[in-house]
Amino acid sequence: MKKTKELIQENLKLVDVVIELLDARIPMSSRNPQIDELVERKPRVIVLNKSDLADPQVTRRWINYFAAQGINAIPVNSMTGEGLDKMTALVEAAAKEKMDALVNKGMRKRAVRSMIVGIPNVGKSSIINRLTGKKSAKTGDKPGVTKGKQWVRLRGNIELLDTPGILWPKFEDQQVGFKLAFTGAIKDEVLDIETIALHLVAYLVREYTDQIQERYKLSEIFQEDLENLEGIAKNRGCIFSGGRIDYARTANLILDEFRSGKIGKITLEKPEDYISTIEA
Repeated sequence: MKKTKELIQENLKLVDVVIELLDARIPMSSRNPQIDELVERKPRVIVLNKSDLADPQVTRRWINYFAAQGINAIPVNSMTGEGLDKMTALVEAAAKEKMDALVNKGMRKRAVRSMIVGIPNVGKSSIINRLTGKKSAKTGDKPGVTKGKQWVRLRGNIELLDTPGILWPKFEDQQVGFKLAFTGAIKDEVLDIETIALHLVAYLVREYTDQIQERYKLSEIFQEDLENLEGIAKNRGCIFSGGRIDYARTANLILDEFRSGKIGKITLEKPEDYISTIEA
């Protein structure tokens, strides 16, 4: 992480626009708080990836939230490419003032230079591959696939500097850690997967009751989160011989189905949680 931070600082002077890539399901928790300090006053475009998995009504409110801060945000689906043309248009628009200034100084017009930054496993490599039409960057479903920097030429008049995902050293808010775990930004191998799934069930029961009931055929919702998780286990056959609950299998099932969107379009945090009032 220290090397990646230094890499961003070292190369920031080379770029005209910073593309900040966030997970649309957790726009605030997937923002590295060091990014604001690192990119300083560079023009910025926020890309809300995995928007196909997020609650569209909440995504619209997040776009308004960032617009109120003077930052354009665009929902994107890196798997289908939806929204990427609008993203490149926003990047070119963000660099227009600088590009015009260079031409006015008698310099030859060049490609817009951009840098894409974000925490691991938000889809940077998939977006780059979509924009180039080939596998220019390594992709994977595990955090930490991108290892070093590389320049790639995007369709349109944009050159992009890819950087590895960057996580901050510690989480001041435990809930941020949970949300990153829910979405897979933190490797499952280092987590207590059963506890993570239990916290996810608690949120879904509270905020997306209908979706979780329908997906897992729950006839009733209990006050105790563990009872709801056990209800899911029983309905999905995650049972050992003798009737004991297979908690590990249940946990993996719930996390896999949340991450793939099978439970529904779900957002784990709302802009209203971060400011007192927001324009609807």
